[in-house]
Amino acid sequence: MTTTMLADAPFREAEFMPVDLDVERRADGTIILKSRVPLRAFDANIPRAFAERAKLKGDATAIGWRGADGQWAYRSYTQIKRDMDGATRWLAENFPRGTRLLIIAENSLPVAVMTFAAWAAGMIIVPVSIAYGLAGGDHARLRHVIARTQPDVILAEPHPAIAAALAATAPGARIVSSDPAPFGDTTAYADVIATDPGQVADTAIATVDPDAPAIYMLTSGSTGLPKIVPHSLTALAACGAQGLDMIGKAAGWDDVMLDWLPWHHAAGASVMRTCLLEGGTLHIDAGKPLPGLFDQTIANLREISVAYFNNVPTGYAMLVEAMEHDAELRTRFFAKMRLMLYGGAGLPQPVYDRLQELAIAETGHRIHMTTGYGMTETVSGCMAIHFPATRVGIGLPAPGLSLKLVPCDGRYEVRLAGPNVMKGYLGEPEKTAAAFDDEGFYRTGDVAVFHDESDYGQGLAFAGRLAEEFKLANGNWVYGGAVREKLLRACDGLIADLVLADDGRPYLAMLAWPKPGATLGTVAEAVRGYNRDARGGAVIRRVALFDTPPNPGAHELSDKGTINRRAVLDGRREWVERVFADPPDEGVAITG
Repeated sequence: MTTTMLADAPFREAEFMPVDLDVERRADGTIILKSRVPLRAFDANIPRAFAERAKLKGDATAIGWRGADGQWAYRSYTQIKRDMDGATRWLAENFPRGTRLLIIAENSLPVAVMTFAAWAAGMIIVPVSIAYGLAGGDHARLRHVIARTQPDVILAEPHPAIAAALAATAPGARIVSSDPAPFGDTTAYADVIATDPGQVADTAIATVDPDAPAIYMLTSGSTGLPKIVPHSLTALAACGAQGLDMIGKAAGWDDVMLDWLPWHHAAGASVMRTCLLEGGTLHIDAGKPLPGLFDQTIANLREISVAYFNNVPTGYAMLVEAMEHDAELRTRFFAKMRLMLYGGAGLPQPVYDRLQELAIAETGHRIHMTTGYGMTETVSGCMAIHFPATRVGIGLPAPGLSLKLVPCDGRYEVRLAGPNVMKGYLGEPEKTAAAFDDEGFYRTGDVAVFHDESDYGQGLAFAGRLAEEFKLANGNWVYGGAVREKLLRACDGLIADLVLADDGRPYLAMLAWPKPGATLGTVAEAVRGYNRDARGGAVIRRVALFDTPPNPGAHELSDKGTINRRAVLDGRREWVERVFADPPDEGVAITG
């Protein structure tokens, strides 16, 4: 199906915020963009907002999850509110306000309950990924986070490896778990929520300070130990309101939801909060966009039709391949679908096109697709495509957000300011100072371009990260993000992902993970096709294909399915040496 044919198909009906931009153009080429749509009113006391929603929803289902038998189990709004109140009293009577609750557990009912209860008790939560916490034999990252945040109580997944990690890194900390068996002196989660709330919970909620720190979010730490980003309930609620303004009517967070995004990440935590605060039913998807693990997501999608779907680009690529061979899945997926969202990285245009071809074949309509552009420092997504669009991109700013675009070698460096943007990193004044410009805008480190410089209303496209741009030994600059995007397009259907290797060499090489059926020869030929339009340092001279998948334990792959280029190159030095060796062996193709 051609691009013209795709564009001719009508979109399925969905309601969005109008595009109404305030534009300031400065003499130096800087552009400030804001939406004229006012940010909706919101209750920054999130525990109180949930209490009000629970009162309205009563016995309606709030959260669903698959039990050990593989069947769905459910908890109502009334039940979760009662659990939260019991946990609030238990926390309030055992820990002073301002103390920390570290959470190292998979998405689950206890995580949701303890999150809201901690905020009601005036505590700060510190969500940590299990893979992140266990990575490395010395638990360096977990040790770093615990030393910085000093948690007084820990909600832990009942797993022997986690028990061992916490014994080594947080001796003496109070631990709560749904199963105390792997731990020593542990409080059972069931005992926590069984606490009689009395009037303690209501009093605690009424005295919440929304502007106090409420969560310490961890950055990815792709180039070292993670930075810690404090956010208040006000910032969390503001970001939620921004999302509702931009795409809330189309997404329908008050409807049936199915989501896998981990709650220790900004985007996943935002989905959980927004769905529960809006009165939706959130089904926890235990699948992940990784080979083998995505099968669970596919099984869930065969059972549950949703109007809104959220995933990362690798997840969409796997979904497209599954639907191209599974008509029943395709029918179920598109039955109610109004809006699909991607985040974490740029969505390759070929994946978008194939997805829309499937939608048109099934429904006769294109489905609106948006992005949630944001990062840990902005709570979650604060820009989106909130208008019909045929091209992937990062959209336009949410209400209340100021977007500053600074000219940068034919593109624009993206800087942000607004009620959702962090005030600074915990205990790192130098990094905080470097993160903001002289007008108080947060420097994202990303670059973008307008789809149409004559019509800003068509939004922006992601054009790479400054940290991914590097200089070859011959002096040529490589814009890593743009090169990667073009290579993924050229190699569509052949590779799952790639990293660019420079290693101080005078030319560029590509190391990639092949898809089933792809060979070094077919990938090399596709790269040669890419090279015909490439210039200077962007030409790929060598190609090799990995024989093992990305390793999350070595930080090569994040929980959101994105590749950490530096970790791959540092951890696979033998592949780097091999691809640059002269003469190359038979596992390396010369492409330019």
